[in-house]
Amino acid sequence: MNGVILSEPTRGYWIISGLALAWNLLGVMAYLMQMTMTPETLAAMSEAERTLYADMPSWVTGAYAVAVFGGTLGCIALLLRKAWSIPLFALSLVGILLQMGYTLLVANTIEIMGASIVVMPLLIILFAVYLIMFSRSSKAQGYFT
Repeated sequence: MNGVILSEPTRGYWIISGLALAWNLLGVMAYLMQMTMTPETLAAMSEAERTLYADMPSWVTGAYAVAVFGGTLGCIALLLRKAWSIPLFALSLVGILLQMGYTLLVANTIEIMGASIVVMPLLIILFAVYLIMFSRSSKAQGYFT
């Protein structure tokens, strides 16, 4: 432990860490659902929506994977009280920004799905930034080994 005295995390720390893990596991679930879409699921979409999925570059899919799995590993690190949660959340945020940047700014997603499609990506970005700040604060409070 390098002579560092750990502080005992508050109940709020554990609640936030647990809720963050649940949130990120929902992201993993959404990623896996998108990656395993059946032809029937695709057929139920409009032609424009199918085109969005078909035209998505592989680097965007990779960024999506980095976002959800990096965030999930960051939450596990929080629950283990490890400082490596900070770089994992930062990596996750980079993945989110790349994926959402492409989806909202390059692809015609807003035109196809409507302006309300912007709400969830903004919430995801805000939550990712919050998790970076939360893990930094937790490190400063001596919660991490």
